[in-house]
Amino acid sequence: MATLVQPAGPDALGPDPLGPFALGTFSLPDGQPFPGILAKGRVLDLGRTLAWAPSEVRAVVERWEESLPALHALVDEDARDWQPLENLRVHAPLQPRQIFQSGANYRQHVIDLEVAHRSSDDPRTAEEARAEIAAVMDRRAAEDLPYVFIGLPGTVTGPYDDVELPSWAEQPDWELELAAVIGRTAYRVPAEEALDHVAGYTIANDLTDRATVFRRDMKAIGTDWLRCKNAPGFTPLGPWLVPAESVADPGDLRVTLKLNGETMQDESTKDMLFGVARLVSYISQTARLLPGDLVLTGSPAGNGLHWGRLLREGDVMEGTITGLGVQRTRCVAEASA
Repeated sequence: MATLVQPAGPDALGPDPLGPFALGTFSLPDGQPFPGILAKGRVLDLGRTLAWAPSEVRAVVERWEESLPALHALVDEDARDWQPLENLRVHAPLQPRQIFQSGANYRQHVIDLEVAHRSSDDPRTAEEARAEIAAVMDRRAAEDLPYVFIGLPGTVTGPYDDVELPSWAEQPDWELELAAVIGRTAYRVPAEEALDHVAGYTIANDLTDRATVFRRDMKAIGTDWLRCKNAPGFTPLGPWLVPAESVADPGDLRVTLKLNGETMQDESTKDMLFGVARLVSYISQTARLLPGDLVLTGSPAGNGLHWGRLLREGDVMEGTITGLGVQRTRCVAEASA
């Protein structure tokens, strides 16, 4: 896939991630990707350093309890063969086996959508509707269950890769999200223990074609997540995997997306109806979460449909989440077959 020119210079990739180190996947301009540890603006190849010679970041995550102390020990070893980050290409931090995606998980986002799409004969004012829907959202957070569906690993692309907009996509839209990376197999775990199964966090942009969310031919079937969310490259991921121990509270991070420099999404994860622990626990009641799997936690208000401005060729999206880095992707037209 074509690549947006990666920002150059020691400060061009944004501020350092939270904590003493982060993980990522890197390569020299013409080299093969390798798993690396990022610390103090420099990168160390873990495939050449760790005793079990991992070939990818997921292999590090699969041995997370063993990996963490080893990674901490590497950070202060100046004798190792560290490389400047600015000399390397940054890829998606890891390739998951499974992706679980949460929908309708930001309170304000759902309220905005419900108010905007209420029927023309609704007797309520916008303020009355907003108050009623807010009460419903509060009850849902307290009493109901999350809404989760499944994505394909083939959608994952790098944090600086171009995103091809399929020719059939009439309303491509952005959805910046906090993504939890599983570090220990989780099956039927209670919410109180769920965060013990999270290795770290990264940034995901869960692109969606709004025009194909619902089936037009069979309305009773409802949503068509395969069609609207699973085109190749529809999940830019990264740039880093920041260990969970460095993120004091995943429920208090700022999620911000800019389109061509203009802020479109800017919300705290405090607005989530179901936090990371409840999402992981809920998913684990049905599915077996494996190391390296992604749990996407939903997107806040400010999607393109809200603004009446969908993605088109040439658009540049810049996504940030507190302490997790910056991703920057450019939209391009689908290449001819």
